Formats: sequence, C-alpha cells, structure tokens
Amino acid sequence: MLSARNHPAVPVVPRCWTFPPEPGSVARARRAVVGALSPDCCPEVRHDLALVVSELVTNAIRYGAEPDHAELVELVLWPVDGCYWLAVSDPGEGLPHRAPPSTEATGGRGLPLVDALTVTRAIVPRPVRGKSVVVGLRLRAGA
Repeated sequence: MLSARNHPAVPVVPRCWTFPPEPGSVARARRAVVGALSPDCCPEVRHDLALVVSELVTNAIRYGAEPDHAELVELVLWPVDGCYWLAVSDPGEGLPHRAPPSTEATGGRGLPLVDALTVTRAIVPRPVRGKSVVVGLRLRAGA
C-alpha cells in the first residue's frame, strides 16, 4: 500500500453513463444520477440534480442526437470543489439557448430553471463533434 505522505490523494473518479436518444432515457438518466449520490446528500440537492438532469438530457435528446444514426447522449457526474459537476454531451452542433419568454409557450423554461438551480453553466465544444453542457450545483443547498 502506498503512503499518503509520498503521493497525492486519488481524486474521485467520475461516474459516466451513456443513453440512447429516446424519451425513456430521461428517467433512466435521472435514476442513475440520484442513485450515484452519496447517502448523506441533502434532499434538496438530490431533487435539484434530478431536475437538472431531466432538463439537460431532454434537450440533448431533442436537439443534439439523431436516433437513426445510433448516436448516444453521455452523462458524467463528479463531486469536486464543493459542487456536484454534471456534463451532458451530445453529437449535435446546435447550441442551447434561452427561448424568449412567453406566457403562451409550452416549452422554453428548461434553461432558466437550470440556471436558477446551478452556480454555473458552460457549453464546451467536444474535440471531434458536438458539445457538452456542464453545470455545477453546490454540494449543500443554500451554500
């Protein structure tokens, strides 16, 4: 066994999943992330992460992946620096954007919800094709 004095601590290994671009994948992604959380994760953070996963995976399926091309949506979760970091990746070229507010609209509320629940959101181009939407949520609600 290696001594901790001589070697840096091993960082937390991120949890990774892939899902086909179909509506049922949203619930599977949500269950996977919530199931991967630490047992001492507060209920508010658990709830917020479930909502954010639902919104981001839904967007990736709707706008980023094409089912006819056997493309997958990738989800990565890792805790670091006081946040749970979540990256949802798809092969699509289009970038997420906020829809203009409208009381008649049936959609367009997902990204404002994500922004309200997270401390940061970024869109990171993937090396070959597509993008990752990366968000950070505080490990503790209200922190």
